[in-house]
Amino acid sequence: MICKVGAQDDTWETAKITDEMTVDSDQNKKWRMGQSSFSAKPKNAWEAGIILGHFQVNGDVPSDLPSGYGIGLHIRKAINYVLSWRAEGFYTSTVGLDGRLSNPNVLNLDNKATDLSSSTYRNFKSTSITGGLSAIVNVGNLLFHSPRNKWNAYLGVGLGVTSTTVKMDYLNGTTPYDWSSIESQHSENTRQKRNDIRAMLDGDYETVADNDRNVASFLNDNGQIFPSFIGTVGVSRKINKRINISLEQQLIAQDYDKWDGHEYRSTFDQTNDSDIAAFTSLRLGINLGNFDNVTEPLYWLNPLDATYNDIAELKQRPVLDLTDADGDGIIDMLDQELDTPAGCPVDTRGIVLDSDGDGLADCKDKEPFSAPGYDTDEMGVAIIPDPGYMTEKDVTDVINSKMGAMETTLNEIKSGCGEWFLPMIHFDLDKYYIKPEFYGQLHHVGEILQRCPNVCVSVVGHTDPRSGNDYNRVLSYNRANAAIEYLTSKYGVSRDRLKLMYGGEEQPLVDSSARGSSESKNYMNRRVEFRVCQDSDTDMARPEGPNAGKGETGKTGSQYSGNKNSGY
Repeated sequence: MICKVGAQDDTWETAKITDEMTVDSDQNKKWRMGQSSFSAKPKNAWEAGIILGHFQVNGDVPSDLPSGYGIGLHIRKAINYVLSWRAEGFYTSTVGLDGRLSNPNVLNLDNKATDLSSSTYRNFKSTSITGGLSAIVNVGNLLFHSPRNKWNAYLGVGLGVTSTTVKMDYLNGTTPYDWSSIESQHSENTRQKRNDIRAMLDGDYETVADNDRNVASFLNDNGQIFPSFIGTVGVSRKINKRINISLEQQLIAQDYDKWDGHEYRSTFDQTNDSDIAAFTSLRLGINLGNFDNVTEPLYWLNPLDATYNDIAELKQRPVLDLTDADGDGIIDMLDQELDTPAGCPVDTRGIVLDSDGDGLADCKDKEPFSAPGYDTDEMGVAIIPDPGYMTEKDVTDVINSKMGAMETTLNEIKSGCGEWFLPMIHFDLDKYYIKPEFYGQLHHVGEILQRCPNVCVSVVGHTDPRSGNDYNRVLSYNRANAAIEYLTSKYGVSRDRLKLMYGGEEQPLVDSSARGSSESKNYMNRRVEFRVCQDSDTDMARPEGPNAGKGETGKTGSQYSGNKNSGY
């Protein structure tokens, strides 16, 4: 795994999870588009940890604090937002000392490894290696009032295996210790007495404890290895997306009663309970992975975050307002020109028409369909040069060079073929079937093509910016193709008079790429435009890419007309 130290700026912000950062990108894409009820599970990082802490055996021989230490490593992986598993291994060492003098007969009965003829103070040193696998339940990341958590509390249970070696320091070289000086100075079992005893011990711990548990051997261990139960409780504090620190308490229990080298507390207190170890540790957790590809471990993410964000986005959507202040037939929410003069025809965007493109609106143009190629005056009338300024030969040359190009245009003007404009039609999200409310616009295009047999029309499909560009290019092709099939089947228009073109998401009418853009803006961009063929227009083949969109409503009975995602 690659550890990328950057991308820490959003430690306490809402996690930015792309489709590629989930285990099922298709499901997550459908969820974002409202086609699936549930998002896909995020890919999340592994956690590696370093362990350092205090280790103590609670058995028959008491221990003063601090009594030992433990070091180790762990690896942790989230299964879901609550449950994770953790594998760990650690080395521990601990010592103990009983400040009460014990009779040699009791010692020999307590541990067969001892062979003493004089009384002594029981002591031990235990070194162990433990490996375990635990299930960890996290209880700190289900948040209702903030996006991210700084603290996590957790509980865990697991099973492990412990290998231990226990020794006692009962001989001063090769002879038993003489404790008469200690006994003469101290009558009570105090910390000072135990400190004086430790000062006399040579620290060799030469006597290996009898390790026979009187149970069937485990992995042919002869009593040296035993299975363990591990209970865990802890709390973690996140420093940033990469690092967290935990304080943890573990209890390690097994069927072994000589972890401290002795089976009984005293002659009168012959306990038969197994020894239990307590491990109090600090853990440094490091999240592994590239945060451009994976999220933090799921126990650091709030599972309610996406739901709350969707609810907040719904609250921010504008209330449907059907006001049309300028009375041009386009409501103000969709109108790109809110002050259209009264009586002026407009296109589907609410912008006044300028059919001949001379810069003067049709309602103010004395000649709305001026001959192409000429300048116009302030009234919108084409300024055509007076033939008196030219010789007969010049006139003949001009006529011969221009007549072929202008003949069709002049015929269309005389026959009425020039007195029209081509509309556009719109589509539902991820669909390319023709909506019934646009049959009228297509009827207008079909009539023009029937009335003007020399007119060539380019049919250009577009999409909104959602989904990838390859997908959108195929979807825009399907939309343009659906419009062409409708015109050829309903109005008998020859296919070679229609040029199929597409632009995908690259030519929006309005900018709807920003997060939180209204559905009405996306709806304006999901369109097919019709225009008179230009010299550069060509019939485009289907682009490479996945199957895109649906050509049917998927409903039976009466069909809804409108856009429910926008509230109308």
